[in-house]
Amino acid sequence: MDGTGASQMKWQDCDVSPMKLQVEQELKQLVHEIEDSLLSMNNENQCVLGKLDQIKQRLSSIEATAASFYLYCYLSPYTDMYLELSQTLRHLSHRRHGALIVIQRMDSLDQWVYRGTQIDAAVSSTLLESIFYPGSPLHDGAVLIQTNSIVSAGNVLPLSENRLADANLGTRHRAALGLSERSDALILVVSEETGQARFAYQGRLYPLPTG
Repeated sequence: MDGTGASQMKWQDCDVSPMKLQVEQELKQLVHEIEDSLLSMNNENQCVLGKLDQIKQRLSSIEATAASFYLYCYLSPYTDMYLELSQTLRHLSHRRHGALIVIQRMDSLDQWVYRGTQIDAAVSSTLLESIFYPGSPLHDGAVLIQTNSIVSAGNVLPLSENRLADANLGTRHRAALGLSERSDALILVVSEETGQARFAYQGRLYPLPTG
């Protein structure tokens, strides 16, 4: 099977993913809650503010689940290491160890990524966590992954010139956005200030659950 066929097959697998079904079910439930809130507006004895707060929290949860689903689908044609990467993000997030991980897809990154230290090792959560351990010589740079291998670490990425809406987002996030604006690469980023994990794709940042 050629690369195109493999990609199509894996996206079909995503269509029946339990994560996708979960998002669909939760969105349908959310629609019902919104409709109930609209009906409550006609009752002067009911205040919908509490329901709106619940809807806001539910929507954030659904967004995180949907982000996991799309992350898997975007990665699956290009690497088999989704579970290793997910475990890495979870551990780094809980420890608030900052990280920047680039997964190359179709586009060549040679003109955008200033290469650091050659690694050439299989992707593993243990190795990635050691690279991003605070004080490690390579922890401030980006890791570059091609297929199932860590190619290099300590790489430098181009920074986005766009202003970040969230003041808590720093240089790692600008670097993740900068590369995603110039290529089809997918970039994982963990904030050392908050522990929040996100992925950058096509010039946008999306939150990821790490619970």
